[in-house]
Amino acid sequence: MRSRMEILVLVVSVLSLAVFRTEAAVSSIDLGSEWMKVAVVNLKPGQSPISVAINEVSKRKSPALVGFQGGDRLVAEEAAGIAARYPDKVYSHIRDIVGKPFKYAKEHLDSLYLPFDVVEDSRGAAGIRIDDGVTVYSAEELVAMVLSYGSHLAQFHAKVPVTDAVIAVPPYFGQAERKGLLQAAQLAGINVLSLINEHSGAALQYGIDKDFSNESKHVVFYDMGAGSTYAALVHFSAYNAKEYGKTVSFNQFQVKDVRWNSRLGGQDMELRLVEYFADEFNKQVGGGVDVRKIPKAMSKLKKQVKRTKEILSANTAAPISVESIYDDRDFRSSITREKFEELCADIWEQALVPVKELLTHSGLRVDELYAVELIGGATRVPKLQAKLQEFLGRSSLDRHLDADEAIVLGAALHAANLSDGIKLNRKLGIIDGSSYGIVMDLDGPDLLKDENSKQLLVPRMKKLPSKMFRSIKHNKDFEVSLGYENVNELPPGVTSENFAHYTVSGLADASDKYSSRNLSSPIKANLHFSQSRSGVVSLDRAEAVIEITEWVDVPVKNLTVENSTSSAPNISVEASPDNGTDVGNEKLTMESGAENLTNPIEEPINNGVIMEKKLKKKTFRVPLKIEEKTSGPGMLLSKDLMSEAKSKLAALDKKDADRRRTAELKNNLESYIYATKDKLDTSEEIQKTSTEEERQTFSQKLDEVQDWLYTDGEDASATEFQEQLDKLKAIGDPIFFRLNELTARPAACQVARRYLGDIQQIVSDWEKNKSWLPKPRIEEVLAEADKLKKWLEDKEAQQKMSSDFSIPVFTSDEVYGKVVDLQEKVASVNRIPKPKPKIEKPKKEETEAKAGESGSASNATAEENPPKTEEPAGDSGNSATSEADSGTHDEL
Repeated sequence: MRSRMEILVLVVSVLSLAVFRTEAAVSSIDLGSEWMKVAVVNLKPGQSPISVAINEVSKRKSPALVGFQGGDRLVAEEAAGIAARYPDKVYSHIRDIVGKPFKYAKEHLDSLYLPFDVVEDSRGAAGIRIDDGVTVYSAEELVAMVLSYGSHLAQFHAKVPVTDAVIAVPPYFGQAERKGLLQAAQLAGINVLSLINEHSGAALQYGIDKDFSNESKHVVFYDMGAGSTYAALVHFSAYNAKEYGKTVSFNQFQVKDVRWNSRLGGQDMELRLVEYFADEFNKQVGGGVDVRKIPKAMSKLKKQVKRTKEILSANTAAPISVESIYDDRDFRSSITREKFEELCADIWEQALVPVKELLTHSGLRVDELYAVELIGGATRVPKLQAKLQEFLGRSSLDRHLDADEAIVLGAALHAANLSDGIKLNRKLGIIDGSSYGIVMDLDGPDLLKDENSKQLLVPRMKKLPSKMFRSIKHNKDFEVSLGYENVNELPPGVTSENFAHYTVSGLADASDKYSSRNLSSPIKANLHFSQSRSGVVSLDRAEAVIEITEWVDVPVKNLTVENSTSSAPNISVEASPDNGTDVGNEKLTMESGAENLTNPIEEPINNGVIMEKKLKKKTFRVPLKIEEKTSGPGMLLSKDLMSEAKSKLAALDKKDADRRRTAELKNNLESYIYATKDKLDTSEEIQKTSTEEERQTFSQKLDEVQDWLYTDGEDASATEFQEQLDKLKAIGDPIFFRLNELTARPAACQVARRYLGDIQQIVSDWEKNKSWLPKPRIEEVLAEADKLKKWLEDKEAQQKMSSDFSIPVFTSDEVYGKVVDLQEKVASVNRIPKPKPKIEKPKKEETEAKAGESGSASNATAEENPPKTEEPAGDSGNSATSEADSGTHDEL
């Protein structure tokens, strides 16, 4: 049984909730190759505490796309809207090129027939040049745009600021990808609480409502998404712990192993169909035409192939139809499920490999697996399910989780636990591990370099987070490299096992300074590493350790010249830090220890105090300087590049906001014109509140603005649209106000008369049930009612004499205002409390009082200081209150 210190306890629940601050919300983002899902934990009354955020078109997942057209940036659904027409301007699969070498990224995108202008940046990583032919965005910047969109979705959904988030990543993400994704989130203004491996998010969602106290279980989570496939073996169990003095059982899970194929996914099945239909179209057209070389045609074909594949999941055959695929030609064809499965024959076998590897390395038998949960969109393909069932010997597979949303919902639970502002009440321990083994290698003067010089720093599947410590005996500056343990299992696109490089300096200087002293052991350097909750490994600090042994003068305890004897006792004395050798102004720590060795020579000093020589061991710890020298595609964006990126993104955000505001105001102007012209043409009532001349003038003005809108106004600014709308409303608002008052004013008058009729009944009830109410106040209410009645009659008479074309004599708002004033007067009278009855003293008490007045002074003193057994002075109400309070205290 693991101790509670060995696990990260998640306090999660979807049932009972407690919140530490009023408006607390966190989010999670599941960023895939093609799609992004966002979930929000928001403890607002009246809504689900954990929910998936919907986008502007009411979908629960959004395309992970960024596009640029005509100087405008488009993200998600907006970008998807132009993807088929401008495939070279809408960028997808950008998550998969973060931290990757240029060559790998280029080949990967080309294999998917994505016609992007991919360029190599100064790090050797991939960037994309947009449609202006000049501006290049790094992969981190493009991912930041998508993440920022997801953050805005979460905030819009929660209706409160949301900056804290957990982001789900594939298990095969290496150090460069994880660091790059964290930088992208930083650019997007997101505070990443943690990166979480996708399988851990799914396992968390799976285990949160189950009980494993009676039996532990092994569950395999099999995920095939758009671009990758993995299988994770997770062990669910329970542990006992004390809570509020009671022993309670808590669930926990540990990721035992995870295996993957980072280049196998649903898009591979789609590409088989794309190739099949491309060949068919080329045969139909003939003349040496190759549709693969026409980006727009391939974009249209790929879009329709997705639909065809989805249809095949539920049907034995599916059609495909692409309008104007090339040279105004339409393409129509069909395919059977049998043919589709034949085209993907090798994919089915490759899809089983991660599961086979799990069983091989774990030593488990198939029948020892409690469940095999399917997640990821591609697992809906019937043939894939059939192959898994055949291999596992099962009649069916488990689908308790939502294939699309399990990861993002589990990540949201993780975010809730890590947040300071939210506490959910069900506990589930999570122990995830490092997907890769990490080794440390040292290089420098007098350091042996061979195949055995590497030290294992992080074993594969070591729990997250963790800290590591290594010590080396050395006295010169050196370098530290961190790399992957297995060169045959590197992250996708990585060609070198080393991913980080540091120089450690200051050791030689420390050695020169202290080497002349009496060293009790060789100088050494201590290195402190950590692997964060996000799986990022780093060298955090280093220090030189110098141990010195010296003779020092120390006083003999309890011994002076007067009481000393010829032999000194063998006493060990701890040296104070002040006894150490002068170390200048260096920042260091010193540890002192006393050896039990005494020099027999005693010298009386300091007013007769006897001193003795004692051998002391002192340890000095000198901080060393660490400088990261990582280079290549895995290198982070520098501070200057980050600052430049933030400025670029901020400018884009502002431009987007202006564009959205301009589009909104243009739409408002257009809607106003059409709605108003329709009213002028069809409404008979409007003729009662406007003259023929007014309507004609207004109609002409509407036509003028409409013509402007579709000519000069096409590229107008938000301010210009607002000005045009204000001009139209200046003409139309008085007409529509009068039109509205035709019905609103009589309705308000009817409400006023009804309330005036109720006043008499209210006064009658007061006289019957509240006789204590002052008559002047009641008469004041009646006077106000009469005043309102007369005002109403006068105004209605004036209105009848006035034309409906002119400004109304009075308005519905005025009527309602006077009714509210009268209601407030009625309420103030109604609130007058009933007076308390006067209590007369009984005759017996009066007699005793008179007797007390003729008593002696001693009796008066006794009254002022009554015996403790008597009740204190006070009314019966206070006594009753004391008894009630006492009873309440006893119950507590």
